[in-house]
Amino acid sequence: MNRVLVLIGVLALSGLAPSVAFGQHGMPGGTPMTFFVTSEPIGDGGNLGGLAGADAHCQKLAQEVGAGNRTWRAYLSTQASPGQPAVNARDRIGTGPWYNFDGVMIARDLAQLHGDTIELARMGNNLTKRTGLTEKGQIVPGLNDYQVPRDSDWEYSKTTPYTNRHEMLTGSQLDGRAFPPGIDYTCSNWTSNRDPAPGQAQGGLQGGPGRPNAQIGFPDRNGGGNGSWNSSHGTTGCSQTALNRTHGVGMFYCFAVN
Repeated sequence: MNRVLVLIGVLALSGLAPSVAFGQHGMPGGTPMTFFVTSEPIGDGGNLGGLAGADAHCQKLAQEVGAGNRTWRAYLSTQASPGQPAVNARDRIGTGPWYNFDGVMIARDLAQLHGDTIELARMGNNLTKRTGLTEKGQIVPGLNDYQVPRDSDWEYSKTTPYTNRHEMLTGSQLDGRAFPPGIDYTCSNWTSNRDPAPGQAQGGLQGGPGRPNAQIGFPDRNGGGNGSWNSSHGTTGCSQTALNRTHGVGMFYCFAVN
């Protein structure tokens, strides 16, 4: 009889284990996930519905993996406009520390995240290809991970999740603050999916007068420009097609503020 009761107890505990693990978001030791890269874009280029729409996307993805009990914010800056002050990405995301899906610390605070001192800048934060995971624990495909000749074609990329998509929208400078007004680095503060008008020089991957553009970074630190995680270079426009042209699909970073 005792053996039967022991067996029932073991089965009950083993049945509880998956739900307990899920409640801790699959992370070892119960370390709460407080940072992730979005596993999917909103899908309208640089038009994220403003900061509110981007935040809602972070919250939705977190909710789907059992992390919706926290308040999530998109790591995005907006530029000053008439009647509206600039918003700095670094001022939206709390004070840290931040941990990824696996419970690995990305940065202990804002200073380490952005390299606010010479020493911190030299050391860097812990955001890498292996740590810049999605809310599902996935590594984001980057340069040369897969030999996909159409990985800059949105019609192909939207149904092929292993295409290169390592560009994260930030609209931010290296220190996590907004660019000054004038040249657009935020796709009109994340409300536009426009590209440069026909006949306008599209130029390289930097902003310019009359050129809708979004500043991006790389979680894997492997790309054009300076390879920064949050401010490497711009895009050729703000449409979904333009973002995909340089190996982005409109994904961004999400941080928990609590």
